[in-house]
Amino acid sequence: MLQYESHPLDKAFHALSDPGRRAMIERLSVGPASVSELARPLPMSLSAALQHLKVLEEAGLIKSGKQGRVRTCTLQTAAMAQAERWIAERKRFWEQQYDQLEAYLAQAPSTGEAE
Repeated sequence: MLQYESHPLDKAFHALSDPGRRAMIERLSVGPASVSELARPLPMSLSAALQHLKVLEEAGLIKSGKQGRVRTCTLQTAAMAQAERWIAERKRFWEQQYDQLEAYLAQAPSTGEAE
């Protein structure tokens, strides 16, 4: 079987592909939260929420730490910034393509005009 080391960007997009994990990220954008706080509004068990948090942590999107009996999660912005840069680069490329097409169409002789 082919061993494939997943690129950090792949892990981030995979982690963000799930609506429950995106909801957790949204909540953490307000500030740190305990695992139970993150799981409470979601239609899943605490153990399922822990599995989702593990995916987010492995992707570098969150960091968790335990203080006493409470595990608290915080948002890590570096992985999100990397995904944002990747999207911005693609957007810039396609905007340039559309600008070139628009310029070409503006200088191309029009067809079908009445004489």
